[in-house]
Amino acid sequence: MADSALWVAALTGGTAVLASWVTNLGSVRAARTQAEASARAQHRQRVREGRRAAYLELMERAHVMGELYRRVVDARFQLGEGEEFLTRVQELRGAVREAYDPLMRGVRAIALEGPAEAAGAAQTVLAAATEVSRSLWHVSLGEDGARARFDAAREEYLNSLERFAEAGRAAMEGY
Repeated sequence: MADSALWVAALTGGTAVLASWVTNLGSVRAARTQAEASARAQHRQRVREGRRAAYLELMERAHVMGELYRRVVDARFQLGEGEEFLTRVQELRGAVREAYDPLMRGVRAIALEGPAEAAGAAQTVLAAATEVSRSLWHVSLGEDGARARFDAAREEYLNSLERFAEAGRAAMEGY
């Protein structure tokens, strides 16, 4: 009888050790899965925050450019078409050149942050800004039809900003 009690005790002890090991293994796997999920969530949050900051930065820089373009339109209405207007356009062209580099840096940041749709839309904003600046140079020279080209380029710039805002919003919702 003592032998069977010993066997029962050994079997019970072995079962308890095995059950403890299986439970521990399950706990380790659950903890690992939870840690991986937490790390993924933190990574997604960091990416999301980086994108949001880059998108907002570009929108700020684009707003500065848009404000300078609006000042050209205002100057045309306030000053007419004479030399005073052309002088003001030259001054504004200098401000546009200064504002262009930060806009370009913002576009490059978005190219790094992604996704491709937002980066493409940001590149379109930069291309439109380049075209407005080019047409502004022709306005400053007093060329015929330059104002109409400027107005059309400015309108495309504003449209490209809207498309970027939509792409940025979709990127933020999808991530």
